[in-house]
Amino acid sequence: MTHQFAVLTQQQAEMIAFTWHYEGVYVFYDIEADEDDLVEFLDAEQRGESVFAITSDTDLIGFVSVARTEAETVDIGLGMRPDLTGNGGGRAFLSSILDFIEATYAPRRITLAVAAFNERAIRLYEACGFKQTGSFQQPTNGSVYDFIRMERQKSPQN
Repeated sequence: MTHQFAVLTQQQAEMIAFTWHYEGVYVFYDIEADEDDLVEFLDAEQRGESVFAITSDTDLIGFVSVARTEAETVDIGLGMRPDLTGNGGGRAFLSSILDFIEATYAPRRITLAVAAFNERAIRLYEACGFKQTGSFQQPTNGSVYDFIRMERQKSPQN
């Protein structure tokens, strides 16, 4: 499956924010679950050109936010369309994101944070070369949650 990346449009941001609803414990990832996240995600100026829509053919299947945190480090956040999660497509999805990040930003390190309860995502990240580097608590969605910080370093021979 080939994925395309383009700066997220306002229409796409609104579609994600108002129509993507996850099930079970994953409702945590609904953009509407946290008012501050919703406002930031819907504000085109705040998104700038750092949030990318991921499409397959013309279907919006996900998004990735990218922030250069240090000279050779890129921090990412991502989301896959709810009906596509849990069906075995995560590895191809994440691999395409990593390929895009490496081709576009050429980082030595890619970092991300994941909710500690999301064992499914943690297994996927580890399968794609990420290692756990720490944990922290963050207020979001009306409470305080545990998160795991993960990173993937480019191998020295690359």
